[in-house]
Amino acid sequence: MKAIGVACGGYTSEREISLKSGNLVFNLIKDSKFECYKIDVNKKKYTVIDKFENNFLLNKKNFQFFKNDLSFSFDYIINLVHGSPGEDGKITKKLEDLGISHSTCNSSIAELTFNKKKCKEIAKKIGIKTAKSILIKKNHDFSEKEIGDKIGFPCFVKPNQSGSSFGISKVYLQKELKPAIIKALKEDNEIIIESYLNGREVTVGVYKLNGKVEVLPITEIVSENDFFDYKAKYEGESDEITPAILPIELERKVKKDALNLYNKLNLRGITRSEFIFKKNIPYFLETNTIPGMTEKSIIPQQFKAANKNLKKIILAMINEGLK
Repeated sequence: MKAIGVACGGYTSEREISLKSGNLVFNLIKDSKFECYKIDVNKKKYTVIDKFENNFLLNKKNFQFFKNDLSFSFDYIINLVHGSPGEDGKITKKLEDLGISHSTCNSSIAELTFNKKKCKEIAKKIGIKTAKSILIKKNHDFSEKEIGDKIGFPCFVKPNQSGSSFGISKVYLQKELKPAIIKALKEDNEIIIESYLNGREVTVGVYKLNGKVEVLPITEIVSENDFFDYKAKYEGESDEITPAILPIELERKVKKDALNLYNKLNLRGITRSEFIFKKNIPYFLETNTIPGMTEKSIIPQQFKAANKNLKKIILAMINEGLK
């Protein structure tokens, strides 16, 4: 029987969301033909958990564990670790070195897409619009006035490598920049400051199965808050309209850009890209190579809107990865 691991947790503020994603997917597949385990990825240790809640210590170096005095290794890993060390490519690099098949893009692509600034630069090179932005590194001097002159207000201050809207601030005045930068630097050593785009915000899921890339129904985000922050994402303070009610031409444009990003970046598995329409043109915000899979997450909503069974999709991806 093939052993399947669902890796979740991680080292960042996204840990709790990742654990919920892992639980949802694990519960979908735990009674399948595979021998399924959760892998709780923690800084101190990696713990393997079976469907009876028995715990086993995972060897980080070879991804093996002992059960009933027998050594077990994994045939396939579903990577649901949001943030580091999952979304930034560290775990996938280890799996690649060990020859273990996994659900996401390769480690070099993961490292690229996790870096918002670098990912935007690639998007621009392939003809996709992005907001004006600058990068600031920890312990480097910066001028609030120069930032204001170049980017303008309002603007967004974000960790360059983070997700789930942790550390993000919308800044209206120059005097608000410094505290927003300090807040973002608590999540990452680099921050990105972007000009504000006023328009409809959408998010587009894309996945690949058996060589075919498919774009899922679009979701429009209508936040009750000033922007799509953590509370809007996970505590119900937003309307997520799936499928989005968009003019056909706008739908066509944003699906084309999401598909182009997926193919040009050589992505794999299930991804989600975010855009804002400005004067009917989609502007790219970021790509999530390991999007949330909680009960409140957008990707499960999009599969439901597409009349696709998420459990069947995940099992099909496992079967494909085992070939």
